Amino acid sequence: MPTTVDVFAKVRGHERAEQLRAAREADLLPYFRVLTGPAGPVVEMEGADRVMLGSNNYLGLTGDARVVQGARRALDDYGTGLTGSRLLNGTTALHVELERELAEWMGTEDCIVFTTGHQANVGTLGTILAPGDTVIVDSGDHASILDGVMLSRAKMRPFRHNKLDKMEKALERAQGDGGGILVVVDGVYSMEGDVAPLVEICDLCARYGARLMVDEAHGAGVLGARGAGASELLGVEDRVDLRMGTFSKSLASCGGFVAGSAEVVEFLRISSRAYIFTASGVPAALGAALAALRIVRSPEGPELFARVLANARYLRDGLRERGFKTIDHDIVTPVVPVLVEDDWKAALLWRALYDAGVFVNVAIHPAVPPGGALLRTSVMATHDEATLERALDAFASVKQAFEAEHGPLPTAAR
Repeated sequence: MPTTVDVFAKVRGHERAEQLRAAREADLLPYFRVLTGPAGPVVEMEGADRVMLGSNNYLGLTGDARVVQGARRALDDYGTGLTGSRLLNGTTALHVELERELAEWMGTEDCIVFTTGHQANVGTLGTILAPGDTVIVDSGDHASILDGVMLSRAKMRPFRHNKLDKMEKALERAQGDGGGILVVVDGVYSMEGDVAPLVEICDLCARYGARLMVDEAHGAGVLGARGAGASELLGVEDRVDLRMGTFSKSLASCGGFVAGSAEVVEFLRISSRAYIFTASGVPAALGAALAALRIVRSPEGPELFARVLANARYLRDGLRERGFKTIDHDIVTPVVPVLVEDDWKAALLWRALYDAGVFVNVAIHPAVPPGGALLRTSVMATHDEATLERALDAFASVKQAFEAEHGPLPTAAR
């Protein structure tokens, strides 16, 4: 008889198993913590109120009465679900309105809405790219971008994060690959909060005949006069071929979209397997996203953009004043990373802050490079100064006790 290998064997004794076991035993696991109330600037989590510095609810619209009413109205009009794909029975007037208004916001000919943001990237890249093509990606790109590239079986040429000389070398090598060339970058990188140098990237794409796609998940609803993202802020909207965005950040819901030329969007509608073979997003999610988008596009929008960025500056400056090592960038975004540089110290610091009433995110290897462990903090437009001061006071008291027991944290500017 043939010798067989249990396909489930890989789930036992994997490289992270021991670390995961130890973290659970010490109650240091920073993931899967249970919310017991709405997602606001202060949340109820596992029996206590905690300042939320770990959310992508950048404009604070998940609790806005207009957004809640938009979800409720959609629920009343269309029920709890559409139980079919967009291609068949899953398209409603909400989809049509949302895609039209998203295209207007992005300044593009057309737009396609996917059920999730992950599917937007996977469904677009897995369809537009094909074996023989080359895709050039930043090493910091979101996992959904890499998943879409792998699905397409195109040749992937990664370059070191935001290193334009490395990107140009990849473009030079791609000239001999024989197929089409697509560059895909994030507008705002979710872990470190930095913005891609899109002007220079557009110049390189033009020089080497490559198309460009920008993932605006963390920039849309935050950057630019219209809040249309890094592409708008840096004045390159007309030079970017495709822009992806999500509803799960500033638009206070769940879903994703890709905006671009009408011919590309139409091709995706009839060819993207992630779009054709996925049930349409639930009506409440669409109604909430549409209501949030209308707030973003109203005169209130710029006030919200200004407020979230002012809060990011306030938190960053406060952390630095208290001796923490933050990653600073020329362009402020809602993401304020605090460098710890050691995985276990990051987990221990997270737990101390959690116990002090502050929730943050933890990024350890392989989500960040070895030695790059950090606490990812992020702010909302609806945080007020008193709440941010409460969080900063917790950081200060935790730092003093933490360093007495575990040694100094990084302090040098970067």
